[in-house]
Amino acid sequence: MVTRIGLVGLGKMGNNMRERVRAAGIEVTGYDPRPEVSDVASLADLVAALPTDGPRIVWVMVPAGDPTRGVVTELGELLGAGDVVIEGGNSYYQEDQARAAELAHKGVGYLDVGVSGGVWGLENGYGLMVGGEKDLVDAAMPVFDALRPEGPREEGFVHSGGVGAGHFAKMVHNGIEYGLMQAYAEGYELLAAKDLVTDVHGTMKAWTRGTVVRSWLLDLFVKALEEDPQLTAIDDWVDDSGEGRWTVDEAIDNAVPLPVISSALFARFASRQEQSPALKAVAALRQQFGGHAVKAAGPASPGAGPLEPPA
Repeated sequence: MVTRIGLVGLGKMGNNMRERVRAAGIEVTGYDPRPEVSDVASLADLVAALPTDGPRIVWVMVPAGDPTRGVVTELGELLGAGDVVIEGGNSYYQEDQARAAELAHKGVGYLDVGVSGGVWGLENGYGLMVGGEKDLVDAAMPVFDALRPEGPREEGFVHSGGVGAGHFAKMVHNGIEYGLMQAYAEGYELLAAKDLVTDVHGTMKAWTRGTVVRSWLLDLFVKALEEDPQLTAIDDWVDDSGEGRWTVDEAIDNAVPLPVISSALFARFASRQEQSPALKAVAALRQQFGGHAVKAAGPASPGAGPLEPPA
């Protein structure tokens, strides 16, 4: 029975996960470079604090890429045969396979876990998608049960497959999320653009019960509109954390058409352009082949209208 685990990374999600696991009766020793939130001073101290009467389990919850690679490499030097590293960040699934092979030489097990729930996970629980060997998953199940939402296990937890399957599943999950968010956003813009609809927020709120488009994402969007009806406090720059790009890459490699997810990803890229060179090119082409009017760049002079097509 798992009585204590280590947790590396006590940011917005990691700190809430520590609280949720502790609330389930499992002790957590957390490490973070920020001493004001950390339980111990180093990774070595974290490993030393874990009981040795069973497998030592350390959950890594740090940003993907070099931070994760560094932590997992150091843990591989500190842990021993039979211990388990759980990687819960948003890493690329092929890196999971490389890390698992590296740790296997030392007898250390490896699980990759896609975690969904964001800042609401402490209260609602986290959706978990796990990749790795079944015996390791079974050993860590008390931790997964502590973190997942209440209710049937299969509605908030899945052993998706071998190493890498957990993060691959989370990658696709996030790609779908891109498409859903874009659809809600486009619907909102069309509602707001038509003078006929005088209560855009109320219209979208009415969709949150009974309709086929209801979802938690829609609930969150309605909440955002309640706090800022015109969204005036938010810039239209939209970042991406990588999973959408990886999803589209995998679709290309496997010849799977993903028009919605791809469009949602490219829409995020478009949000970062103050001016669009591509759309300028489109305007220029329309003028050239069809004589269509175009607008002048920069501040317009008083009374200036569209430029006339060339004679």
